[in-house]
Amino acid sequence: MPRCAFLTLADPTGFFIYDHLAIPPLEALGWSVETLPWTAEDVDWGNFDAVVIRSTWDYQLRPDAFLSRLAEIERAGARVLNPIETCRWNLEKTYLRELEARGVTIIPSLWPDHLDPAVLLESFDHFRTERLVAKPLVGANADGISIICRYQPDTWPLATFSGQPLIVQPFIESIEGEGEHSLFYFDSEYSHAIVKTPKAGDFRVQEEHGGLIRAVHPEDDLLAAGARTLDAIDERLLYARVDLVRLPDGSPAVIEVELIEPSLYFPYDPESPARFARALDRMMKDPSTGQQ
Repeated sequence: MPRCAFLTLADPTGFFIYDHLAIPPLEALGWSVETLPWTAEDVDWGNFDAVVIRSTWDYQLRPDAFLSRLAEIERAGARVLNPIETCRWNLEKTYLRELEARGVTIIPSLWPDHLDPAVLLESFDHFRTERLVAKPLVGANADGISIICRYQPDTWPLATFSGQPLIVQPFIESIEGEGEHSLFYFDSEYSHAIVKTPKAGDFRVQEEHGGLIRAVHPEDDLLAAGARTLDAIDERLLYARVDLVRLPDGSPAVIEVELIEPSLYFPYDPESPARFARALDRMMKDPSTGQQ
């Protein structure tokens, strides 16, 4: 019987984790599944055929240790999904700049190596906006993201970003209205979609911050944008989540592409856990992978 480990975090308190829903369909396909923290010690990772990165939602606090653990797992003989090189590429938001160079529409972005008043004023003028978003290059769960208002300099997060590179973008108003669309792909095939909207007075769409989630059937332009994004990545991936928002002209733009540990929101499509299970089983049995 093939064995699979789902990687999670040691303390799941306060998080919404749905990965258990994929275990019954995997078991129906003949898999044994165990859930383990990525920080667990004294684990013989070689006992697993596949180790799937799932709810490792504290990895951004120790990214080097996280990548080292993935390498350790791979050396033990288990197949890591998504692949380590994909995770390394997706770890820093500079991947968005690469996608843009490949023709993917992203939110307009600047990439300063630090933040000071001059950088902010130039950014306000560049984007012709009164609100900016500053994000660390490595982050998850909206950690470290700041909304910056031009006429509230006493709230500018200068100390936070004074010595680190970041991404600066205009605040996209549609997030507060239409919301942020997430499209999910298993083995590079479209599965399902949701839209996330922040609670009143907030900009964060995650459930942990009070965001509201609902299942949707994406409009054609969103589906096309998601497909173009996957084509630009051009890798066979067990899972991918493409997060899209609408720019002021109504066109979709990528806000994030989550390839490391995205929530897959299984409850919002009852068939999605089975699709995920079939994708994993198919990828592990595919002779081109060199596995099984």
